[in-house]
Amino acid sequence: MTRLTLTAVLSAALISLSPAAFAADEYNVNNGLTLTGHPLGMHGFDPVSMFEAEAPQIGDAKFTSEHDGVDYYFASAETKAAFDADPAAMLPQFGGFCAFGVYAGKKLDGDVRYADIVDGKLYLFVNQSIFEKYLEDRATIIDGAFAKWPEIMETPVGDL
Repeated sequence: MTRLTLTAVLSAALISLSPAAFAADEYNVNNGLTLTGHPLGMHGFDPVSMFEAEAPQIGDAKFTSEHDGVDYYFASAETKAAFDADPAAMLPQFGGFCAFGVYAGKKLDGDVRYADIVDGKLYLFVNQSIFEKYLEDRATIIDGAFAKWPEIMETPVGDL
């Protein structure tokens, strides 16, 4: 086997292992990896700040927690500790994808500027226009998104 052939075979093997590591687009993550080798969730914003601050706060890599193969950054040691105590309570629904997009069967980017907390759960939306559409009938959108999510959760973004 030549060096070029061996390199190609090894590269193909490594590439084929990558999708398993990132759970087939179950989480809305940034392109690239953090220093720990995981993708970054919520575009680096502190998920706890969505519940506790007046505005979303950008996290700092020195306060990093990993959950389900995704890294999250926090604005302080205190918000990191709150997350570590109950990550599921602090993370956005639908892996951080736009709730309205999930309702429509798509995985659109969730933006912390367009967020809502309903019954203690965080929902993100792709933009102001979609957020306003959601506000017209929150219950229908949320219920429909929860019904649709199991069907699309493991489907790669490009396949929807």
